[in-house]
Amino acid sequence: MKIILTHEVSGLGAAGDVVDVKDGYARNYLIPRNFAIRWTKGGEKDVEQIRRARKIHEIATIEQANEIKARLEGVKVRLAVRSGDAGRLFGSVTQADVASAIKASGGPEVDKRRIELGSPIKTLGAHETSVRLHPEVAAKVNIEVVAA
Repeated sequence: MKIILTHEVSGLGAAGDVVDVKDGYARNYLIPRNFAIRWTKGGEKDVEQIRRARKIHEIATIEQANEIKARLEGVKVRLAVRSGDAGRLFGSVTQADVASAIKASGGPEVDKRRIELGSPIKTLGAHETSVRLHPEVAAKVNIEVVAA
């Protein structure tokens, strides 16, 4: 199935790319989560609009991405959340929570869609996340989740 990506998807492409994927992957994962839309002849107009919006938000050069990476990796991020007695959280830590914690810790403002948690964070302690700043640059951010 041919689709148009509306968000960056790791291992697949960036927003505005037209890619060919298996039908089930598109129908069951990408389209319901609004990561993609079906490709149509009229959808080509949307592609140009998505690419223009992507240019506004993306980091232009690798040097700029490396500078932001250095700032991110130097920040100590603490995130206070509600938890039970055994150290399990009520809910989980989301990408938006991580983005706001980075900003509150004095780090640069990061788009929540660029944060990759891997598996959901549901316990107290130290966790490592990745932030895709550029297709060739990713920063590792250490997060300490503490009880509120």
